[in-house]
Amino acid sequence: MRVLVVGGGGREHALVWKLAQSQRVTEVLCAPGNAGIAPLARCLDADLSPEALLAVAKREGVDFTVVGPELPLVAGVVDAFEAAGRRVFGPNRAAARLEGSKVFAKTFMARYNVPTAAYRSFTELREAVAYLETQSYPVVVKDSALAAGKGVTVARTRTEAVGALETVFKTGGEVVVEEFLTGQELSLLLVTDGETVRLLPPAQDYKQAFDGDLGPMTGGMGAVAPVPLLSEAQLAEVLQTVVGPTLAGLRAEGVSYRGVLFIGLMITSAGVKVLEYNVRFGDPETQAVLPLLESDLLELLEATADGRLAGVTPRWSAGASACVVLAAPGYPGGYPTGLSLSVPKTLPENTLVFHGGTALAEGVLVSSGGRVLSVVALAPTLTQAVAAAYTGVDAVDFPNAHLRRDIGGRFGSA
Repeated sequence: MRVLVVGGGGREHALVWKLAQSQRVTEVLCAPGNAGIAPLARCLDADLSPEALLAVAKREGVDFTVVGPELPLVAGVVDAFEAAGRRVFGPNRAAARLEGSKVFAKTFMARYNVPTAAYRSFTELREAVAYLETQSYPVVVKDSALAAGKGVTVARTRTEAVGALETVFKTGGEVVVEEFLTGQELSLLLVTDGETVRLLPPAQDYKQAFDGDLGPMTGGMGAVAPVPLLSEAQLAEVLQTVVGPTLAGLRAEGVSYRGVLFIGLMITSAGVKVLEYNVRFGDPETQAVLPLLESDLLELLEATADGRLAGVTPRWSAGASACVVLAAPGYPGGYPTGLSLSVPKTLPENTLVFHGGTALAEGVLVSSGGRVLSVVALAPTLTQAVAAAYTGVDAVDFPNAHLRRDIGGRFGSA
Protein backbone atom coordinates (compact mmCIF):
# COMPACT_ATOMS: atom_id res chain seq x y z
CA MET A 1 0.00 0.00 0.00
CA ARG A 2 0.97 3.60 -0.58
CA VAL A 3 0.07 5.67 2.48
CA LEU A 4 -0.11 9.46 2.63
CA VAL A 5 0.34 11.26 5.96
CA VAL A 6 -0.94 14.84 6.04
CA GLY A 7 1.07 17.30 8.12
CA GLY A 8 4.62 18.24 8.89
CA GLY A 9 5.19 18.22 12.65
CA GLY A 10 6.42 15.90 15.37
CA ARG A 11 3.09 14.07 15.48
CA GLU A 12 3.33 13.32 11.75
CA HIS A 13 6.94 12.18 12.09
CA ALA A 14 5.81 9.67 14.72
CA LEU A 15 2.93 8.52 12.48
CA VAL A 16 5.23 8.12 9.47
CA TRP A 17 7.82 6.27 11.57
CA LYS A 18 5.25 3.79 12.84
CA LEU A 19 3.41 3.31 9.54
CA ALA A 20 6.69 2.65 7.74
CA GLN A 21 7.16 -0.41 9.99
CA SER A 22 4.07 -2.11 8.55
CA GLN A 23 4.90 -5.00 6.23
CA ARG A 24 1.94 -3.95 4.07
CA VAL A 25 3.29 -0.48 3.36
CA THR A 26 5.39 -0.15 0.23
CA GLU A 27 5.81 3.62 0.38
CA VAL A 28 4.92 6.43 2.77
CA LEU A 29 4.35 9.92 1.42
CA CYS A 30 4.00 13.03 3.57
CA ALA A 31 2.55 16.44 2.73
CA PRO A 32 4.39 18.64 3.45
CA GLY A 33 6.70 16.72 5.85
CA ASN A 34 9.96 18.07 7.26
CA ALA A 35 13.69 17.33 7.29
CA GLY A 36 13.34 14.53 9.84
CA ILE A 37 10.49 12.86 7.96
CA ALA A 38 12.31 12.97 4.60
CA PRO A 39 14.50 9.88 5.19
CA LEU A 40 11.36 7.80 5.89
CA ALA A 41 8.83 9.25 3.44
CA ARG A 42 8.73 11.12 0.16
CA CYS A 43 7.81 14.66 1.14
CA LEU A 44 5.46 16.53 -1.17
CA ASP A 45 5.11 20.28 -1.47
CA ALA A 46 1.37 20.78 -1.08
CA ASP A 47 -0.90 23.05 0.90
CA LEU A 48 -3.36 21.41 3.28
CA SER A 49 -6.61 22.40 1.58
CA PRO A 50 -9.00 19.52 0.82
CA GLU A 51 -8.70 20.21 -2.92
CA ALA A 52 -4.89 20.19 -2.95
CA LEU A 53 -4.63 17.05 -0.82
CA LEU A 54 -7.17 15.20 -2.94
CA ALA A 55 -5.21 16.13 -6.05
CA VAL A 56 -2.03 14.77 -4.44
CA ALA A 57 -3.72 11.50 -3.50
CA LYS A 58 -5.06 11.02 -7.03
CA ARG A 59 -1.79 11.95 -8.74
CA GLU A 60 0.33 9.69 -6.51
CA GLY A 61 -2.02 6.72 -6.49
CA VAL A 62 -2.39 6.81 -2.72
CA ASP A 63 -4.30 3.85 -1.21
CA PHE A 64 -4.88 5.26 2.28
CA THR A 65 -4.55 8.74 3.77
CA VAL A 66 -3.96 9.60 7.43
CA VAL A 67 -4.75 13.19 8.42
CA GLY A 68 -2.61 14.58 11.24
CA PRO A 69 -3.54 18.23 11.96
CA GLU A 70 -6.90 19.64 12.93
CA LEU A 71 -7.12 22.40 10.30
CA PRO A 72 -7.66 20.09 7.29
CA LEU A 73 -10.19 18.06 9.28
CA VAL A 74 -12.20 21.13 10.21
CA ALA A 75 -11.96 22.26 6.58
CA GLY A 76 -13.58 19.00 5.41
CA VAL A 77 -10.71 17.03 3.89
CA VAL A 78 -12.31 13.72 4.93
CA ASP A 79 -15.61 14.70 3.29
CA ALA A 80 -13.75 15.52 0.06
CA PHE A 81 -11.87 12.21 0.07
CA GLU A 82 -14.96 10.15 0.85
CA ALA A 83 -16.97 11.91 -1.88
CA ALA A 84 -14.21 10.92 -4.32
CA GLY A 85 -14.28 7.31 -3.11
CA ARG A 86 -10.85 7.47 -1.48
CA ARG A 87 -10.00 5.78 1.84
CA VAL A 88 -9.05 8.19 4.60
CA PHE A 89 -8.53 8.15 8.37
CA GLY A 90 -10.08 10.98 10.36
CA PRO A 91 -13.45 12.45 11.34
CA ASN A 92 -15.56 14.35 8.83
CA ARG A 93 -16.29 18.08 8.99
CA ALA A 94 -19.45 17.70 11.10
CA ALA A 95 -17.59 15.61 13.69
CA ALA A 96 -14.58 17.94 13.64
CA ARG A 97 -16.75 20.76 15.02
CA LEU A 98 -16.01 19.27 18.43
CA GLU A 99 -12.57 20.85 18.13
CA GLY A 100 -13.23 23.55 15.57
CA SER A 101 -15.57 25.46 17.90
CA LYS A 102 -15.22 25.43 21.68
CA VAL A 103 -18.67 26.99 21.93
CA PHE A 104 -20.13 24.11 19.93
CA ALA A 105 -18.25 21.62 22.09
CA LYS A 106 -19.49 23.14 25.35
CA THR A 107 -23.11 23.30 24.21
CA PHE A 108 -22.79 19.72 22.95
CA MET A 109 -21.56 18.58 26.37
CA ALA A 110 -24.44 20.39 28.04
CA ARG A 111 -26.98 18.73 25.72
CA TYR A 112 -25.72 15.24 26.46
CA ASN A 113 -24.81 15.64 30.14
CA VAL A 114 -21.08 15.21 29.65
CA PRO A 115 -19.44 16.52 32.85
CA THR A 116 -17.52 19.74 32.23
CA ALA A 117 -16.73 23.11 33.80
CA ALA A 118 -19.46 25.75 34.11
CA TYR A 119 -19.18 28.35 31.37
CA ARG A 120 -20.66 31.23 29.40
CA SER A 121 -19.94 32.16 25.80
CA PHE A 122 -19.82 35.64 24.30
CA THR A 123 -19.60 37.32 20.91
CA GLU A 124 -19.17 40.87 22.25
CA LEU A 125 -16.36 42.21 24.43
CA ARG A 126 -18.59 44.47 26.54
CA GLU A 127 -20.86 41.63 27.63
CA ALA A 128 -17.90 39.36 28.41
CA VAL A 129 -16.21 42.03 30.53
CA ALA A 130 -19.45 42.67 32.42
CA TYR A 131 -19.71 38.94 33.17
CA LEU A 132 -16.24 39.03 34.75
CA GLU A 133 -17.64 41.22 37.53
CA THR A 134 -19.64 38.23 38.76
CA GLN A 135 -16.68 35.83 38.81
CA SER A 136 -14.15 34.74 41.37
CA TYR A 137 -10.58 34.14 40.21
CA PRO A 138 -8.82 32.47 38.54
CA VAL A 139 -11.07 32.03 35.49
CA VAL A 140 -10.27 30.44 32.13
CA VAL A 141 -10.65 32.43 28.91
CA LYS A 142 -10.76 30.38 25.70
CA ASP A 143 -10.75 31.48 22.09
CA SER A 144 -13.56 29.42 20.57
CA ALA A 145 -11.69 28.99 17.27
CA LEU A 146 -8.66 26.84 16.53
CA ALA A 147 -5.52 28.28 18.10
CA ALA A 148 -2.95 25.45 17.89
CA GLY A 149 -3.25 24.75 21.61
CA LYS A 150 -2.39 28.33 22.58
CA GLY A 151 -5.84 29.97 22.70
CA VAL A 152 -6.36 29.38 26.43
CA THR A 153 -5.54 31.80 29.24
CA VAL A 154 -5.77 30.98 32.94
CA ALA A 155 -6.47 34.50 34.23
CA ARG A 156 -5.49 34.98 37.87
CA THR A 157 -6.95 38.49 38.01
CA ARG A 158 -9.70 40.50 36.35
CA THR A 159 -7.03 42.53 34.53
CA GLU A 160 -5.54 39.39 33.01
CA ALA A 161 -8.99 38.16 32.00
CA VAL A 162 -9.87 41.46 30.30
CA GLY A 163 -6.55 41.39 28.43
CA ALA A 164 -7.24 37.85 27.22
CA LEU A 165 -10.73 38.84 26.06
CA GLU A 166 -9.39 41.86 24.20
CA THR A 167 -6.84 39.67 22.41
CA VAL A 168 -9.54 37.28 21.19
CA PHE A 169 -11.92 40.00 20.09
CA LYS A 170 -9.23 41.85 18.10
CA THR A 171 -9.99 39.38 15.33
CA GLY A 172 -13.73 39.18 15.99
CA GLY A 173 -14.76 35.68 16.90
CA GLU A 174 -16.29 34.12 19.97
CA VAL A 175 -15.02 33.41 23.45
CA VAL A 176 -15.74 30.99 26.28
CA VAL A 177 -15.29 32.08 29.90
CA GLU A 178 -15.07 29.00 32.08
CA GLU A 179 -14.70 28.14 35.74
CA PHE A 180 -11.18 27.17 36.76
CA LEU A 181 -10.85 23.50 37.67
CA THR A 182 -8.11 22.15 39.93
CA GLY A 183 -6.63 18.68 39.75
CA GLN A 184 -4.49 16.58 37.45
CA GLU A 185 -4.93 16.74 33.68
CA LEU A 186 -5.13 13.58 31.61
CA SER A 187 -4.98 13.16 27.85
CA LEU A 188 -7.33 10.31 26.97
CA LEU A 189 -6.79 9.28 23.36
CA LEU A 190 -8.94 6.65 21.72
CA VAL A 191 -9.77 5.43 18.24
CA THR A 192 -13.37 4.74 17.36
CA ASP A 193 -15.42 3.81 14.32
CA GLY A 194 -18.47 5.36 15.99
CA GLU A 195 -19.42 2.16 17.81
CA THR A 196 -16.33 0.33 19.06
CA VAL A 197 -13.71 2.12 21.16
CA ARG A 198 -10.05 1.21 21.60
CA LEU A 199 -8.17 3.23 24.23
CA LEU A 200 -4.57 4.30 23.80
CA PRO A 201 -2.33 4.43 26.90
CA PRO A 202 -3.40 7.45 28.99
CA ALA A 203 -0.91 10.30 28.72
CA GLN A 204 -0.19 13.61 30.36
CA ASP A 205 0.88 16.72 28.49
CA TYR A 206 2.89 19.60 29.96
CA LYS A 207 1.22 22.61 28.36
CA GLN A 208 2.76 25.67 29.98
CA ALA A 209 6.07 27.10 28.84
CA PHE A 210 8.15 26.93 32.01
CA ASP A 211 9.00 24.54 34.83
CA GLY A 212 6.44 24.38 37.61
CA ASP A 213 3.57 24.90 35.14
CA LEU A 214 4.35 28.60 34.86
CA GLY A 215 4.13 30.94 31.90
CA PRO A 216 1.87 31.01 28.84
CA MET A 217 0.18 28.04 27.24
CA THR A 218 2.08 26.33 24.43
CA GLY A 219 1.31 23.56 21.99
CA GLY A 220 2.88 21.20 24.54
CA MET A 221 6.40 21.02 26.02
CA GLY A 222 6.45 17.28 26.69
CA ALA A 223 4.39 14.26 27.61
CA VAL A 224 4.60 10.98 29.49
CA ALA A 225 2.65 7.74 29.10
CA PRO A 226 1.06 5.75 30.55
CA VAL A 227 0.19 7.74 33.66
CA PRO A 228 -1.26 6.16 36.83
CA LEU A 229 -4.05 8.68 37.40
CA LEU A 230 -7.15 6.52 36.93
CA SER A 231 -7.81 3.01 38.22
CA GLU A 232 -9.45 0.45 35.96
CA ALA A 233 -12.75 1.16 37.72
CA GLN A 234 -12.39 4.92 37.23
CA LEU A 235 -11.47 4.44 33.58
CA ALA A 236 -14.58 2.31 33.09
CA GLU A 237 -16.60 5.12 34.67
CA VAL A 238 -15.10 7.63 32.22
CA LEU A 239 -16.11 5.36 29.35
CA GLN A 240 -19.64 5.34 30.74
CA THR A 241 -20.02 9.02 31.70
CA VAL A 242 -17.89 10.75 29.04
CA VAL A 243 -17.05 8.59 26.03
CA GLY A 244 -20.40 6.81 25.77
CA PRO A 245 -22.56 9.97 25.93
CA THR A 246 -20.24 11.75 23.48
CA LEU A 247 -20.54 9.06 20.82
CA ALA A 248 -24.25 8.60 21.49
CA GLY A 249 -24.80 12.34 21.17
CA LEU A 250 -22.99 12.41 17.84
CA ARG A 251 -25.08 9.50 16.56
CA ALA A 252 -28.25 11.26 17.73
CA GLU A 253 -27.25 14.24 15.61
CA GLY A 254 -26.58 12.08 12.58
CA VAL A 255 -22.80 12.25 12.84
CA SER A 256 -20.68 9.15 12.33
CA TYR A 257 -17.37 9.64 14.12
CA ARG A 258 -14.47 7.63 12.69
CA GLY A 259 -10.96 8.51 13.77
CA VAL A 260 -9.08 9.58 16.86
CA LEU A 261 -10.98 11.28 19.65
CA PHE A 262 -8.65 12.98 22.10
CA ILE A 263 -10.46 14.06 25.27
CA GLY A 264 -8.70 16.42 27.64
CA LEU A 265 -9.80 15.52 31.17
CA MET A 266 -9.35 17.15 34.56
CA ILE A 267 -9.43 14.77 37.51
CA THR A 268 -10.96 16.90 40.25
CA SER A 269 -12.07 16.19 43.79
CA ALA A 270 -15.64 16.25 42.43
CA GLY A 271 -14.91 13.68 39.74
CA VAL A 272 -13.61 13.64 36.18
CA LYS A 273 -14.59 16.58 33.95
CA VAL A 274 -13.95 17.28 30.27
CA LEU A 275 -11.74 20.26 29.48
CA GLU A 276 -11.91 19.96 25.70
CA TYR A 277 -12.31 17.66 22.72
CA ASN A 278 -9.64 17.27 20.05
CA VAL A 279 -10.39 15.37 16.86
CA ARG A 280 -6.85 14.23 16.01
CA PHE A 281 -3.80 12.68 17.58
CA GLY A 282 -2.29 14.94 20.22
CA ASP A 283 1.09 16.60 19.87
CA PRO A 284 3.29 15.77 21.80
CA GLU A 285 1.20 12.90 23.21
CA THR A 286 1.51 10.96 19.94
CA GLN A 287 5.30 11.03 20.14
CA ALA A 288 5.10 9.47 23.60
CA VAL A 289 2.30 6.96 22.93
CA LEU A 290 3.00 5.50 19.47
CA PRO A 291 6.43 4.03 20.40
CA LEU A 292 4.54 1.90 22.96
CA LEU A 293 2.43 0.28 20.19
CA GLU A 294 3.71 -3.20 19.41
CA SER A 295 1.11 -4.12 16.78
CA ASP A 296 0.55 -2.73 13.28
CA LEU A 297 -0.63 0.90 13.27
CA LEU A 298 -1.93 0.64 9.71
CA GLU A 299 -4.19 -2.25 10.67
CA LEU A 300 -5.65 -0.21 13.55
CA LEU A 301 -6.25 2.91 11.45
CA GLU A 302 -7.75 0.98 8.52
CA ALA A 303 -10.14 -0.91 10.78
CA THR A 304 -11.25 2.39 12.33
CA ALA A 305 -11.85 4.03 8.96
CA ASP A 306 -13.63 0.97 7.56
CA GLY A 307 -16.02 0.53 10.50
CA ARG A 308 -14.64 -2.84 11.58
CA LEU A 309 -12.71 -1.87 14.72
CA ALA A 310 -14.48 -4.57 16.75
CA GLY A 311 -12.22 -7.12 15.05
CA VAL A 312 -8.93 -5.44 15.95
CA THR A 313 -7.28 -5.12 19.36
CA PRO A 314 -4.00 -3.19 19.48
CA ARG A 315 -1.10 -4.56 21.50
CA TRP A 316 0.85 -2.23 23.77
CA SER A 317 4.21 -2.43 25.51
CA ALA A 318 4.21 -2.91 29.27
CA GLY A 319 6.82 -0.17 29.61
CA ALA A 320 6.67 3.62 29.78
CA SER A 321 7.56 6.51 27.52
CA ALA A 322 8.67 10.10 28.08
CA CYS A 323 8.84 12.92 25.53
CA VAL A 324 10.72 16.21 26.01
CA VAL A 325 10.19 19.01 23.48
CA LEU A 326 13.07 21.23 22.40
CA ALA A 327 11.65 24.55 21.22
CA ALA A 328 13.14 27.64 19.65
CA PRO A 329 14.26 30.34 22.13
CA GLY A 330 11.35 32.68 22.79
CA TYR A 331 8.63 30.10 22.07
CA PRO A 332 5.60 30.41 22.37
CA GLY A 333 6.15 34.12 21.74
CA GLY A 334 8.25 35.46 18.88
CA TYR A 335 11.11 33.14 18.00
CA PRO A 336 13.86 32.96 15.36
CA THR A 337 14.03 30.32 12.64
CA GLY A 338 17.01 29.07 10.65
CA LEU A 339 18.94 28.10 13.80
CA SER A 340 21.54 25.39 13.19
CA LEU A 341 21.16 22.18 15.15
CA SER A 342 22.46 18.64 15.05
CA VAL A 343 21.00 15.27 16.04
CA PRO A 344 23.49 12.43 16.59
CA LYS A 345 23.25 9.65 14.01
CA THR A 346 23.56 7.15 16.85
CA LEU A 347 21.26 7.82 19.81
CA PRO A 348 21.20 6.07 23.18
CA GLU A 349 19.33 2.75 23.18
CA ASN A 350 15.51 3.05 23.10
CA THR A 351 15.74 6.79 22.36
CA LEU A 352 14.04 8.47 19.40
CA VAL A 353 14.03 12.00 18.02
CA PHE A 354 10.97 13.20 16.13
CA HIS A 355 11.28 16.42 14.14
CA GLY A 356 8.57 19.04 14.59
CA GLY A 357 9.94 22.13 12.88
CA THR A 358 13.10 21.44 10.87
CA ALA A 359 14.37 22.03 7.34
CA LEU A 360 17.58 21.62 5.37
CA ALA A 361 19.38 24.79 4.31
CA GLU A 362 22.22 23.98 1.92
CA GLY A 363 22.53 20.58 3.53
CA VAL A 364 22.53 21.93 7.10
CA LEU A 365 19.75 21.03 9.52
CA VAL A 366 18.02 24.19 10.77
CA SER A 367 14.94 25.09 12.79
CA SER A 368 11.81 26.12 10.89
CA GLY A 369 9.20 26.36 13.64
CA GLY A 370 8.52 26.86 17.33
CA ARG A 371 8.58 23.30 18.61
CA VAL A 372 11.61 21.93 16.80
CA LEU A 373 12.33 18.44 18.17
CA SER A 374 10.72 15.83 20.43
CA VAL A 375 13.18 13.58 22.25
CA VAL A 376 11.50 10.35 23.33
CA ALA A 377 12.79 7.49 25.46
CA LEU A 378 11.29 4.11 26.36
CA ALA A 379 12.06 2.23 29.57
CA PRO A 380 10.48 -0.30 31.93
CA THR A 381 9.33 2.46 34.33
CA LEU A 382 8.28 6.08 33.97
CA THR A 383 11.15 7.28 36.17
CA GLN A 384 13.66 5.48 33.96
CA ALA A 385 12.01 6.76 30.78
CA VAL A 386 12.20 10.37 31.96
CA ALA A 387 15.86 10.04 32.92
CA ALA A 388 16.65 8.45 29.54
CA ALA A 389 14.78 11.19 27.67
CA TYR A 390 16.87 13.90 29.31
CA THR A 391 20.03 11.93 28.50
CA GLY A 392 18.83 12.01 24.90
CA VAL A 393 18.18 15.75 25.14
CA ASP A 394 21.75 16.34 26.29
CA ALA A 395 23.03 14.42 23.23
CA VAL A 396 21.32 16.89 20.85
CA ASP A 397 23.27 19.98 19.78
CA PHE A 398 20.71 22.81 19.77
CA PRO A 399 22.22 25.90 21.43
CA ASN A 400 19.80 28.02 23.50
CA ALA A 401 16.92 25.63 22.94
CA HIS A 402 13.96 26.25 25.23
CA LEU A 403 12.79 23.22 27.21
CA ARG A 404 11.26 22.21 30.48
CA ARG A 405 13.40 20.20 32.89
CA ASP A 406 10.45 18.89 34.94
CA ILE A 407 8.62 16.65 32.46
CA GLY A 408 7.33 13.69 34.47
CA GLY A 409 7.84 15.63 37.71
CA ARG A 410 4.20 15.32 38.79
CA PHE A 411 4.94 11.63 39.28
CA GLY A 412 8.25 12.09 41.06
CA SER A 413 10.12 11.36 37.83
CA ALA A 414 12.11 14.54 37.24
